[in-house]
Amino acid sequence: MPVLVLGRVYLAYRRTVMMTSDMGLTNRFLIWLILLLLLSGCASRRKEKQTSHFALRQALTLHAGFDEQVDADFAVGDPRIYTAASMAHRETAELGLRTENAVIPAEDKGRFGDALRFVRKIDEVVLFRGKDNFSYQNQKWSGTVSFWLSLDPNRDLEPGFSDPIQITPRKWNDGAMFVEFTKDERPRHFRLGLYPDGAIWNPQNMNWNEMSLDEKPLAVVVNPPFSRGKWTHVAFTFQNFNTVKPDGIAKLYLNGELASELSPRIQTYTWDINRTDIMIGLSYVGLFDELTLFNRALAPLEIRTLYKLKNGMGPLVQ
Repeated sequence: MPVLVLGRVYLAYRRTVMMTSDMGLTNRFLIWLILLLLLSGCASRRKEKQTSHFALRQALTLHAGFDEQVDADFAVGDPRIYTAASMAHRETAELGLRTENAVIPAEDKGRFGDALRFVRKIDEVVLFRGKDNFSYQNQKWSGTVSFWLSLDPNRDLEPGFSDPIQITPRKWNDGAMFVEFTKDERPRHFRLGLYPDGAIWNPQNMNWNEMSLDEKPLAVVVNPPFSRGKWTHVAFTFQNFNTVKPDGIAKLYLNGELASELSPRIQTYTWDINRTDIMIGLSYVGLFDELTLFNRALAPLEIRTLYKLKNGMGPLVQ
């Protein structure tokens, strides 16, 4: 019941009671009114929570909780995990987790339940197929990628760049999305890379190492909050991609809060979705959990809701 309506009811009731000089009735009504308001507020918050959970579930395209299994718990496309001998051999990837250096630890090592552990830097590539699991659109495309990491980047990672996730049908600088830990800085920076077709973002085919940071489609976090024994939630959203206009934007969230963002620009991705792979753990050493993909850019409040889910996305997909 709206507060304004309740207030009017109370005022009318109070005028009636005042005429009879029975203040005891007034106090009892006031207590009743406060209780009714509290119950109304609780019901409203419960309804909002249910609505937000339903909206997340409706937008979901893939969820892998890595609880006692490596395959996805929910997938619009192929739910199975694959392993390729290298980046160059992704088309011939084999079913299953076929490397001893990426395992599921037992005894609840994950953010929720179990998790995928990458023991050391490997040549093999662990991946899910992108077809239908990553909702590609060739016009006005948007989406969200979410997962949890646990590591100390400065002590656990081996030399070189490390990409906990990379999504592309080609290579990292030509129609690709990824997050990475940098290789040289101390502490290591954490970056979101959204590289459209090479001809769009680098039409002069300049040497990447000679380009300034402003010329690269990167959103940077200089002091990210990662550490051993602690889980950090990572999510990025993108929208207005494939519009042929300089309005494509992206946002990087850490632990439910906006950490960095990419300024508006042309974001054209001409993907063959049948050859697009969702690769995880590239040169990564640490724990990885709760990979979740959505077919639209979640709002900031939804990102916070996702971050605060008591038991993760698992119960929402059962």
